[in-house]
Amino acid sequence: MTAPYKNQEPLKGNYSSLEQAKVAAENKVKDMKAAVIAYPGTPFTSKHHYAVFMRGNTELTSKLLKPVLIDAKTGLVTDSREMPWYVNTLFFSEPLHFGNYGGPVLKIVWAVFDIFTILVLVTGLYLWIARRRAEKQQLFIAKEY
Repeated sequence: MTAPYKNQEPLKGNYSSLEQAKVAAENKVKDMKAAVIAYPGTPFTSKHHYAVFMRGNTELTSKLLKPVLIDAKTGLVTDSREMPWYVNTLFFSEPLHFGNYGGPVLKIVWAVFDIFTILVLVTGLYLWIARRRAEKQQLFIAKEY
């Protein structure tokens, strides 16, 4: 999105206002609200643009981001694109990683699964150790005869 501006000199002088950039981005993408605004020259945008990252209004789309580039001099929208599918997949999986889906009931279910898994591991280790001890005893008894 910023490739056409890659070799241009950084803007000098007055920039348009952040409020103007926010309004322009929200007018471009009607069903989303501004979540983050990156200043020109930061790693998230070019030397010529504000990058406004939009979030959706619904439970599902509130996990997604959509970038909107705003020309820092004029305050007009330069470009806006959907994020790639694999990035959206990462955004959707974030609540699963942090346990934000399902509330306390789902957390209790996962805790029960965790405890069950730990019990299976512990009993498996116990049986393995007990079998090794029994084998050693049998070898010791066999050597005596």
